[in-house]
Order: sequence, then structure tokens, then C-alpha cells
Amino acid sequence: MGTISREPTRPVVAPSSAMNRMHVARGVVAVTDPRTAVVPDNGRRSGYFRTRMAQSPSRGPVWEHICRYLQRFVTADAAVLELGAGWCDFANQIRAARVVAMDQDDVVVTAAAPSVEAVVGDCTDLSRFGSGEFDVIFASNLLEHLHRPQVERLLAEAGRVLAAGGRLILMQPNFRLDPGRYFDDYTHVTIYTDRSLADHLTSLGWSIDVVMPRFLPLTLKSRASRLTFLVPAYLRSPVKPLAGQMLVVARTPG
Repeated sequence: MGTISREPTRPVVAPSSAMNRMHVARGVVAVTDPRTAVVPDNGRRSGYFRTRMAQSPSRGPVWEHICRYLQRFVTADAAVLELGAGWCDFANQIRAARVVAMDQDDVVVTAAAPSVEAVVGDCTDLSRFGSGEFDVIFASNLLEHLHRPQVERLLAEAGRVLAAGGRLILMQPNFRLDPGRYFDDYTHVTIYTDRSLADHLTSLGWSIDVVMPRFLPLTLKSRASRLTFLVPAYLRSPVKPLAGQMLVVARTPG
């Protein structure tokens, strides 16, 4: 989940498997099986990760299916950056040559698999990364947590660190589909629909490749989320009951 405005956090970077092993040696447990592992509470986790983003045993299996679907947008030799990575559901399971997971909450350090580089920092400030360093940027349920100026900073930075023709993949709550529950998450501050998000990206020079207004249910916390074997069929189906999230894929400006 997303980056919510607060005082900047000193960056923490775990750039390799060796660094993740160092965290284990210091008493922080690294994730070895991203599908089933439960990350222990190290006492520093924010209240958001104890409530709205509390861990669930079904998260890993559900995201395994989502990543299989999204793999079509990510080549095996790609460098991938996940913003607002949180539990690293995407970062731990997508197949790519390099994967970086970034979040302002340090839960990302313990959640990241050994092969994933974990970075603690503000997702609207990507100055630590070079221009054209990544082929794909992914964010799930992030932009609605940011005010509009923050979103524009994030998108500008994303355009800079993506290589020419690089992809921005966004999974977002679609206000048009489920307005009644949109603000059940107390950290949501900005409204997006499939139309407004695509228009916003286009206005900033992004090229839109894919807009799927109905992609997934608004939340994966229901009892039905335990029926993980149904997720592939749901993703393939043209009929998506209870859909509340959209998928938008865009390419770098210019």
C-alpha cells in the first residue's frame, strides 16, 4: 500500500541476498517463502499495517495468481521497482532480473524476499535512482493515499527513472465502481476512476496501453479471498462480480 505524508524516514537499503542475511543475523527474520511466510512484528510497524494492512494467510496465494497475470507486462530481463510495496506481495513473486521494493514503512525490509532489494523511503522522491534505471514500475493501491501534488511528483519521478518505452503498472480502487466503500480506508485522500486516472496520465504525456475498469474486488480481505483457486478464473472472466479495482498500464512520456 501507499505512501502517506509524514516526516521523512532515513533510507534503509537492503541491496542483496547478503544484506538480507545480515538482517537475519541481527534478529530480523527474512522472508524465504513469499507465498506462505508470515512476517513477525518487530515492534516498529505502523498502525496502518496493524489494521487496514494486517497480514493474512491468503495474501501470498492470491498475489501469486495476480503476478502470473501481470507477468505479461514484465520480461524476464527487466529491472522492476515496486512503489508502496508494503508486504512485498508483488515484488516477492514477479519474475525479473532485478526487483526493488520501496515503502516508507520499514516493514518492507523484513517482508522482502532475499532476492529483492528493500528500500525505506518516500515514494515521491526517487532521487536515489538514476535516470532510465528501471523497465517497469508497479504500484498497487498507492495513488489514492497521496494528494494531487504528491501524485504529480511521483509520476514525474517515475517517468525519469523508467527507460524509454518503460511501463507503469497501476492497480487502484475505482471510485466509479464502489463509491460507498472508497473512504472506508481512513488514509484515502484522492479520488480516481478508470477515466480520470487515464486522463491524468495522458495530460502528463504518458501513453496508455491498457485500461481495465473492472480488474479485482475492492478488497481481498473477505472470506471469499480464501478461495484462491478461483482467482485465475476471475482474472480471465469478462464478468467480474464485486469488482472495485482497476488496472491501468502506461508507457513513459516522450
